[in-house]
Amino acid sequence: MLAHLIACTLGVMLDRLIGDPPKMPHPVRWIGNTIQWLTTRLNKGEYRKLKGLLLVLLVVGITTIVSYLIVIAAYMVGTIFGILVEGVMIAIALAQKSLQQAAMDVYTPLVEGDIKEARVKLSWIVGRDTDKLSVPEVTRGVVETVSENTSDGVTAPLFWSFLFGAAGAWMYKAVNTLDSMVAYKNEKFGDFGFVAAHTDDVFNYIPSRITGFLMLIGTKKESVHSFLYRLKGWLRDAKKHPSPNSGFLEAATAYQLGIQLGGTNSYKGIISERAKMGEPETELAPRHIKIAIEQMHAVTIWFWFIGVVIGGIYIVIT
Repeated sequence: MLAHLIACTLGVMLDRLIGDPPKMPHPVRWIGNTIQWLTTRLNKGEYRKLKGLLLVLLVVGITTIVSYLIVIAAYMVGTIFGILVEGVMIAIALAQKSLQQAAMDVYTPLVEGDIKEARVKLSWIVGRDTDKLSVPEVTRGVVETVSENTSDGVTAPLFWSFLFGAAGAWMYKAVNTLDSMVAYKNEKFGDFGFVAAHTDDVFNYIPSRITGFLMLIGTKKESVHSFLYRLKGWLRDAKKHPSPNSGFLEAATAYQLGIQLGGTNSYKGIISERAKMGEPETELAPRHIKIAIEQMHAVTIWFWFIGVVIGGIYIVIT
């Protein structure tokens, strides 16, 4: 257990400082290729929900077993080697550095006055149409992405890492990748991606709520409102989001920063109205992107600290 906690700590540190080596093939690509291969063979004919269940069992099962065997083999070589391997595997499953870089890629041209370039860079990380967005709307897209992915990309895989080590982290990454690839409410994936979508909801249920709460109590407050006011607003507005989990991240950020998120989005020319969260105490501006990044790092530290404390107590009492 102690080695496991050290590996989690090492993973958080490596991800924050180094991130993913740019030339190294990322395991998520291998998972994605497997999903694509299986989808072309399973997503047809009858019983698509059942076939979607089979897809989830195969992808999550294979990913978890392979990850577990790698960790076991590493610890058989030696404890230090095992910690290093597991720590690197956890680091690769986290996304602090890459999320920060993606946000800054939009922030930099935005503050330099190159709105056209900022729109292009935003289109790389969101699904909405970006070619006509104003500076506040570009900012909103980045802040919402950083907020949601603070859980999806950082604290949720860390949560599963604390529970089950690197195998847990990659079990979660398999679930999350399935959600991003097949969990669409359309004719092609509506039934086939049903299990994947709901599995992702289950895996993110606890981490998203812990992360949102930590945003309210563990990060710098920009709002003029009291904690109790922001807490009530968070719990109320989070339920407005179409996702059962994402709203707890976006609403927390909105109330903590004194901004309003949600509103009108366009997807391939089709207008979508999202419920608004938070109150517009101040207009969205590029500086809020950097604050959202700082918030993500602060929450990660708090999440890690709580995990280590709970793990340490468990070691002492067992």
